[in-house]
Amino acid sequence: MAVPIRTAVAALCAGLAATLLTTAPARAEQDVNSSDRVWSLSAAAHAPRARISLDDTTGSLSLAVSRGGRTVIEPSPVGIVTEQADLSQGLRFLHRKDRLIDERYRTKSGKRLDRRVRMNETRLSFATSAGARLDLVVRASADGVAYRYVLPTGYGDVLGETSAFNLPPDASAWLGTYRADNEGQFVQYTAATAPTGEYSDQALFATDGGYTLLAESDLTGAYSGARLAHDQGTGTYRIELADDRVRTDGRLATPWRAMVTGDLATVTRSTFTDDLAPASKVADASWIRPGTVLWTWLAGGRPAGQSLAAQKAYVDYAAERHWPYEAVDAGWYFKADEWDTTDPDWQTNSWMPELVDYARAKGVGIIVWIHQRDLDTAEERAQWLPTLERWGVKGVKIDFMDSEAQPMLRWYDTILRETAAHHLMVNFHGSTIPKGIQRTWPQVMTLEGVAGEEKRTNTAAHLTTLPFTRNVIGSMDFTPGAFQRVVLRPNSDAAETGLAVAYESGLQMFAGSPESYDARPLARDFYDQLPAAWDDTRLLAGQPGLEAVLARRSGDRWFLGGVYAGAAHAADVPLSIGPGLWLVETIRDGTDGLVQDRQVVRGGDRLSVDVVTNGGFAGIACPWSPGVTTCYR
Repeated sequence: MAVPIRTAVAALCAGLAATLLTTAPARAEQDVNSSDRVWSLSAAAHAPRARISLDDTTGSLSLAVSRGGRTVIEPSPVGIVTEQADLSQGLRFLHRKDRLIDERYRTKSGKRLDRRVRMNETRLSFATSAGARLDLVVRASADGVAYRYVLPTGYGDVLGETSAFNLPPDASAWLGTYRADNEGQFVQYTAATAPTGEYSDQALFATDGGYTLLAESDLTGAYSGARLAHDQGTGTYRIELADDRVRTDGRLATPWRAMVTGDLATVTRSTFTDDLAPASKVADASWIRPGTVLWTWLAGGRPAGQSLAAQKAYVDYAAERHWPYEAVDAGWYFKADEWDTTDPDWQTNSWMPELVDYARAKGVGIIVWIHQRDLDTAEERAQWLPTLERWGVKGVKIDFMDSEAQPMLRWYDTILRETAAHHLMVNFHGSTIPKGIQRTWPQVMTLEGVAGEEKRTNTAAHLTTLPFTRNVIGSMDFTPGAFQRVVLRPNSDAAETGLAVAYESGLQMFAGSPESYDARPLARDFYDQLPAAWDDTRLLAGQPGLEAVLARRSGDRWFLGGVYAGAAHAADVPLSIGPGLWLVETIRDGTDGLVQDRQVVRGGDRLSVDVVTNGGFAGIACPWSPGVTTCYR
């Protein structure tokens, strides 16, 4: 039947309006009863909206964020101070420029490999009475708002920012006390009741407008790492830099101050900090391959670092399980200080080449630990990196940076270029947190920057907070699977199994021993199935500090990981993985160890799993049809 012209025109206009809405530039507004100049920016009708205001009396800027008309971030100060110019006040508006950012890119690891970026950007230019220029660049997408400062010409070193985030005092807050290695525990407060002190900038808040994770992106050696400073009794979290003085050389673009915003599922699934980062600088990334890793350090593997025989046995086990990598931690180059590295054959003093050859023949790649102090000069890097590449080592686990000050960030810039040039994947420990690094440098498969498995002070509440805080911004080397640490862990064996899915890491380092896996064959066989790169990620159920159930897809299979804090109960999980019938195989805690259940469930129905105190579960869901009896391959 023919469509009436009026209906067709109405549909066309509606479609055009929707298109314009998602590409509309920032618009200037005028506050009622105020001479302030105001601009707003959003990506769509129900997306987060930024509102930038210039106080015509003081010449200072502020930025607020709302979502659906509800408060996310209250008006918060924006500004930067250099040796020669105070760009936090006395500003006058010059002009505005808008553009749409529409990009596609593909990653090697993360929540999903294929990414689509659609953001609106506005660049607001200001100047002081002395002529010093400041551009405030603001971006808005469906899942966040971010801003950065651009100084078109140099005004000397940066002395600090006046940037801050004003939260409603009663907003729920999940904060990690700042540490140089970013390994603080996440604890729940309200925005105002959190103790006076410094906190990691990966802070999560719940307001009327939904959840908001504060973050940073595109941090390089051109600047300094940020942390949050807070005074108890207020909802204000100020940006403080790791350096009292940030060295600059002419034009400067600061890192993005990002606010990942939406409902909890949106925040958990977001790739906003990656989307803000520069495109990949690795032209050919074919050599970068994520995977699961046998890592025995926490299982008492310290002496084995100096033992070729022990490492060969671990390689044998990884090969038997079809785990693609084995990691050799500290100790393998224990006598390196005695080596004559001026001798072209100095590397023959190590047994590592023999281990690499042995592992290669069995289809296993070797990853080696190395201390940052052994890579902190050009001469050391010129000795180590080509040698490791020549041996055939697949990746390096670099440890003990423990700083986000500008000199260390400049070292990161160098080591990122050089590991890419030598085809070495990277796992950073004692490190910064991702901040967009994995888009720009895809050989970075994972970073620690988390109170992980090795921390004896972890709580079940902390474990259920990580998917909504640290792991939102990039791969996290928590090192799950330390079954032998049953006395030290706050969770059950089934929860420990599920962490390998609940936590994403491009190199998923299993922290147990072969004996501990063999004693738990259900967990071991589940690990055999795990990929380390995902086509999609979804939050099925979650509440920070109480529960986190994530589903990650690889091909036509969904892998499930659930972790809980609190009393035993029957978990009721919506199976939001698509229509049709699914065979779901779950691993839970039984009275005498792990138990596997199988059931056929329709997509969208509820999945019930018995969970013990501080427990959890792991599972695989695959399309079901008559004759399908298992999802395992």
